[in-house]
Amino acid sequence: MIRKNQPQDTEAVLNIWLAASIKAHDFISSEFWLSQLENMRRLYLPASEVYVYEQDGDVVGFYALKGSVLAAIFVDPAHQGRGIGKALLQHARAQRKALSLTVYKANQASCAFYLKHGFSIEGEQQDPHTGHPELLMTTSD
Repeated sequence: MIRKNQPQDTEAVLNIWLAASIKAHDFISSEFWLSQLENMRRLYLPASEVYVYEQDGDVVGFYALKGSVLAAIFVDPAHQGRGIGKALLQHARAQRKALSLTVYKANQASCAFYLKHGFSIEGEQQDPHTGHPELLMTTSD
Protein backbone atom coordinates (compact mmCIF):
# COMPACT_ATOMS: atom_id res chain seq x y z
CA MET A 1 0.00 0.00 0.00
CA ILE A 2 1.27 3.48 -0.89
CA ARG A 3 0.29 6.26 1.45
CA LYS A 4 1.39 9.71 2.58
CA ASN A 5 4.35 9.78 4.92
CA GLN A 6 3.56 10.19 8.63
CA PRO A 7 5.93 11.49 11.33
CA GLN A 8 6.33 7.98 12.75
CA ASP A 9 7.73 6.85 9.35
CA THR A 10 10.78 9.14 9.52
CA GLU A 11 13.28 6.67 10.97
CA ALA A 12 12.26 3.92 8.54
CA VAL A 13 12.51 6.33 5.60
CA LEU A 14 15.95 7.50 6.71
CA ASN A 15 17.18 3.94 7.22
CA ILE A 16 15.95 2.95 3.74
CA TRP A 17 17.52 6.05 2.19
CA LEU A 18 20.88 5.37 3.82
CA ALA A 19 21.04 1.63 3.07
CA ALA A 20 19.83 2.01 -0.52
CA SER A 21 22.09 5.02 -1.19
CA ILE A 22 25.18 3.15 -0.02
CA LYS A 23 24.22 0.08 -2.08
CA ALA A 24 23.31 1.94 -5.29
CA HIS A 25 26.17 4.42 -5.13
CA ASP A 26 29.17 2.26 -4.33
CA PHE A 27 31.29 4.72 -6.32
CA ILE A 28 30.75 7.31 -3.54
CA SER A 29 32.12 6.86 -0.03
CA SER A 30 29.57 5.62 2.52
CA GLU A 31 30.86 8.39 4.82
CA PHE A 32 29.35 10.93 2.42
CA TRP A 33 25.89 9.37 2.79
CA LEU A 34 26.26 9.20 6.56
CA SER A 35 27.21 12.90 6.58
CA GLN A 36 23.96 13.74 4.75
CA LEU A 37 21.63 11.92 7.15
CA GLU A 38 20.76 14.97 9.26
CA ASN A 39 20.20 17.09 6.14
CA MET A 40 17.72 14.47 4.96
CA ARG A 41 15.98 14.54 8.34
CA ARG A 42 15.88 18.31 8.86
CA LEU A 43 15.88 19.80 5.35
CA TYR A 44 15.05 17.54 2.44
CA LEU A 45 12.23 15.36 3.78
CA PRO A 46 10.32 18.23 5.45
CA ALA A 47 10.55 20.27 2.23
CA SER A 48 9.15 17.44 0.11
CA GLU A 49 5.88 15.61 -0.43
CA VAL A 50 6.76 12.08 0.70
CA TYR A 51 4.88 8.85 0.08
CA VAL A 52 5.78 5.48 1.56
CA TYR A 53 5.23 1.91 0.46
CA GLU A 54 3.97 -0.10 3.40
CA GLN A 55 4.00 -3.89 3.39
CA ASP A 56 2.82 -5.99 6.34
CA GLY A 57 2.99 -2.93 8.60
CA ASP A 58 6.56 -2.01 7.63
CA VAL A 59 7.74 0.86 5.44
CA VAL A 60 9.89 -0.75 2.73
CA GLY A 61 10.19 2.08 0.21
CA PHE A 62 9.43 5.73 -0.40
CA TYR A 63 9.59 8.58 -2.85
CA ALA A 64 9.80 12.33 -2.40
CA LEU A 65 8.49 15.03 -4.71
CA LYS A 66 9.60 18.63 -4.57
CA GLY A 67 7.30 20.39 -7.00
CA SER A 68 7.63 18.42 -10.23
CA VAL A 69 11.04 17.03 -9.28
CA LEU A 70 11.28 13.43 -8.19
CA ALA A 71 13.85 14.20 -5.52
CA ALA A 72 14.16 10.63 -4.19
CA ILE A 73 12.87 7.13 -4.76
CA PHE A 74 14.34 4.32 -2.71
CA VAL A 75 13.45 0.75 -1.78
CA ASP A 76 14.94 -1.15 1.13
CA PRO A 77 17.67 -3.35 -0.38
CA ALA A 78 16.08 -6.46 1.17
CA HIS A 79 12.88 -5.73 -0.80
CA GLN A 80 14.35 -4.70 -4.15
CA GLY A 81 13.44 -6.56 -7.32
CA ARG A 82 9.82 -7.14 -6.28
CA GLY A 83 8.07 -4.33 -8.19
CA ILE A 84 8.01 -1.84 -5.32
CA GLY A 85 10.11 0.73 -7.15
CA LYS A 86 7.89 0.43 -10.21
CA ALA A 87 4.77 0.90 -8.08
CA LEU A 88 6.27 3.94 -6.36
CA LEU A 89 7.28 5.47 -9.69
CA GLN A 90 3.82 4.90 -11.18
CA HIS A 91 2.27 6.54 -8.12
CA ALA A 92 4.62 9.52 -8.42
CA ARG A 93 3.82 9.92 -12.12
CA ALA A 94 0.10 9.97 -11.25
CA GLN A 95 0.73 12.94 -8.93
CA ARG A 96 2.23 15.25 -11.60
CA LYS A 97 1.73 15.90 -15.29
CA ALA A 98 5.49 15.85 -15.84
CA LEU A 99 8.45 14.84 -13.71
CA SER A 100 12.15 15.50 -13.77
CA LEU A 101 14.99 13.96 -11.81
CA THR A 102 18.73 13.63 -11.66
CA VAL A 103 20.49 10.30 -11.37
CA TYR A 104 24.17 9.51 -11.14
CA LYS A 105 25.43 8.43 -14.55
CA ALA A 106 27.45 5.62 -12.91
CA ASN A 107 24.24 4.21 -11.36
CA GLN A 108 23.48 2.18 -14.47
CA ALA A 109 20.69 0.13 -12.92
CA SER A 110 18.70 3.24 -11.96
CA CYS A 111 19.37 4.90 -15.31
CA ALA A 112 18.00 1.83 -17.09
CA PHE A 113 15.01 1.71 -14.71
CA TYR A 114 14.03 5.30 -15.51
CA LEU A 115 14.51 4.86 -19.26
CA LYS A 116 12.37 1.71 -19.16
CA HIS A 117 9.61 3.65 -17.40
CA GLY A 118 9.28 6.51 -19.86
CA PHE A 119 11.97 9.00 -18.86
CA SER A 120 14.33 10.47 -21.40
CA ILE A 121 17.77 11.98 -20.94
CA GLU A 122 17.69 15.74 -21.34
CA GLY A 123 21.22 16.62 -20.29
CA GLU A 124 24.23 15.93 -18.13
CA GLN A 125 25.69 17.93 -15.25
CA GLN A 126 28.07 17.55 -12.34
CA ASP A 127 26.67 16.99 -8.86
CA PRO A 128 28.04 19.90 -6.80
CA HIS A 129 28.13 17.77 -3.63
CA THR A 130 30.10 14.80 -4.93
CA GLY A 131 31.61 15.95 -8.23
CA HIS A 132 30.17 12.90 -10.01
CA PRO A 133 28.37 13.28 -13.35
CA GLU A 134 24.61 12.94 -13.25
CA LEU A 135 21.94 12.78 -15.91
CA LEU A 136 18.92 15.06 -16.00
CA MET A 137 15.89 13.02 -17.03
CA THR A 138 12.31 14.07 -17.72
CA THR A 139 8.96 12.61 -18.62
CA SER A 140 5.52 13.93 -19.43
CA ASP A 141 2.14 12.37 -20.07
